[in-house]
Amino acid sequence: MEEETPANKLHTQIEIKPQGQEPAPSSCFNNPENNNHPEGKFPFFKSRYRQRASDTWLISFFVILHLLAFITTTLFNYLPLGSVFFQPLSENPLLGPSASTLDKVGALRRAFLAQNHQTWRLFVCPWLHAGLIHFAINISCMIFVGIHLERDYGPLRIGVIYLLSAFFGSLVCSLFVRNSPVVASSGSLFGLLGAMLSGLVRNWKVYSSKCAALAVLFTVFAINFLLGLLPYIDNFANTGAFISGLLLGFVLLCTPQVRQMSKNKAGLFEYGVKSSIKLKLDRPILRSVYLLLFLILLVGCLVAVLLGIDINHYCGWCRFVDCIPCKMWNCNDRTNACEGLPFHQHFTSKDNRLVRHDMLMNSKEVPTKYGLN
Repeated sequence: MEEETPANKLHTQIEIKPQGQEPAPSSCFNNPENNNHPEGKFPFFKSRYRQRASDTWLISFFVILHLLAFITTTLFNYLPLGSVFFQPLSENPLLGPSASTLDKVGALRRAFLAQNHQTWRLFVCPWLHAGLIHFAINISCMIFVGIHLERDYGPLRIGVIYLLSAFFGSLVCSLFVRNSPVVASSGSLFGLLGAMLSGLVRNWKVYSSKCAALAVLFTVFAINFLLGLLPYIDNFANTGAFISGLLLGFVLLCTPQVRQMSKNKAGLFEYGVKSSIKLKLDRPILRSVYLLLFLILLVGCLVAVLLGIDINHYCGWCRFVDCIPCKMWNCNDRTNACEGLPFHQHFTSKDNRLVRHDMLMNSKEVPTKYGLN
């Protein structure tokens, strides 16, 4: 093949890159195989550069943690009576444990936070599921979305978005939670969905199937949000985690235009001086703004939780965002006499007598101080 002379190279640059015209952006990973796609674009869910199966170890690890937490919850529901792993659908429509079992394993409830100050539940509830149906749908969607994002952007950035979104969702949940146990395991999924949307927006010109990607994102969002209208799943945690993932995605996920400019130093005159300076200056400023906004929301929610603020006092209709009343399940606060006791002092009725099931001491005797002799 004839070698290209400097004169021909200069002539080619003038023809395909006229003044004022910006080049088509490339992938953050700058793989030469991008040229096989028209105009350097590729489908959102079939990115050519996602080849390393080892890049999905983090999402796999998170799935294992969720599975262990679900097995533990199921055993806690089974061991006291040794009869059933899951409650009837009339009590838990998601085919899961009872409300008292969720309290034992770390679900959020207003009384636990406001009166007992059990802040450790903020870190436990993002790993809990309300039932088998919730677990199957949430984990399936998390694997689908999480593996795609982890292969595209690496485990470090996705891990940060995953954990911070889950914690931020727990904080938002604590501001709206009532006196019924709720879990927030779907928050991490919504954080990944927010990051997926921000990654799609930032790299808009790179992908060739943007409408399909948006349709998939909206479908997954809608399915899990509707699932959150059932008892024990908190939709406020989902909403807060989605906002967190969206902001963190704009901060952490790479920008193809900036990566391309940094690797091609001669592009200052090829691409136009004004456009190059704009790309170099605007992106860090925007990322700083998104980071500052996220930190303000995080600190604000944390302070509000520590102060014990209950937004339900100011918003009467907010409870319908979290649970839709229906004849098949109960959305009211669960504060009966038995569930109001500490988890190691649980009573049931048997033959017109009260029997105490002490989970900590394995004692079936009722102490005299309760007046149940």
